[in-house]
Amino acid sequence: MKNSTRTLAAILAGTAMVVSLAGCNSGKAEPAEPKAAESTDTGSSGTAENGIAGALSGVTLKVGTSGLFAPFSYYDADGKTLTGYDLDFLYALQDLLGFTIDHSVEAMDYSALTASLAEGKLDMGMAALCATDERKKVMNFSDTYYDSGQILSINKETSPTELKSVEDLKSGKYVVAVEKGTASHLYCVNNGIPDSAIQVHDTITTAYESLEQGKVDCLIQDTPGLAYYIKTSDNTKLSMIGDEFNQGQAPYAVAVSFDYSKKNPEFIEIINKGIAELTANGTMEKLRVKWCE
Repeated sequence: MKNSTRTLAAILAGTAMVVSLAGCNSGKAEPAEPKAAESTDTGSSGTAENGIAGALSGVTLKVGTSGLFAPFSYYDADGKTLTGYDLDFLYALQDLLGFTIDHSVEAMDYSALTASLAEGKLDMGMAALCATDERKKVMNFSDTYYDSGQILSINKETSPTELKSVEDLKSGKYVVAVEKGTASHLYCVNNGIPDSAIQVHDTITTAYESLEQGKVDCLIQDTPGLAYYIKTSDNTKLSMIGDEFNQGQAPYAVAVSFDYSKKNPEFIEIINKGIAELTANGTMEKLRVKWCE
């Protein structure tokens, strides 16, 4: 990976130099995602009051996302442009802190994304990644920027009428679709749902398809993602049932590889200050309204 000739420690130590760089953005990624970048109207560049504007100027990061989880990270109608909450959030952080993205944001499924972070092939991941205890064993996380619970979905035409809540899945009589490695998958594994009743998919797209086609009885997904799918999918047969559960157990956070964190121990502190600034100046609320309402 490329790094500034100055270390992050030197950047933090030279506070006066950092302030003098406010608003001196070193440029976004080579624009594979121009629409996402242009849609972020934060007004944050050079306005931070906590001394971190431009704090990562000269730093280049390898960044990954999923491209598979609307409304946080997915492909626009052209099938090429990454868009969503996380892309807007990433570019808002970039505007504020001044880092450069190496080439463009890399999109991959969650299993590959978490493996790439664990192996140090990526420096940072932004893909509605839950800061679970399991993931914390192989990567570091920033403070939470969005907290999501899970919810159960059924097919209104094919799902058993007696299936009413997630508690019913513990009987093993119903098959539930989940995306591999997600908080929904971990919930099933850790809460008494038999392995034989869990159908694991590499992507949430195929999990949705499986339920739409009546091949499974239900599906568990993060509430914002499922709500967005139902809202934007023409002729969907899916609906949400029961109450949201697992609240507080699906905190979305920026993931940082152990390798990068070890080399740059101040990095997560800077990201946390960036999240705090974007919260204070209203950017995070604007993103919530834009993408999750």
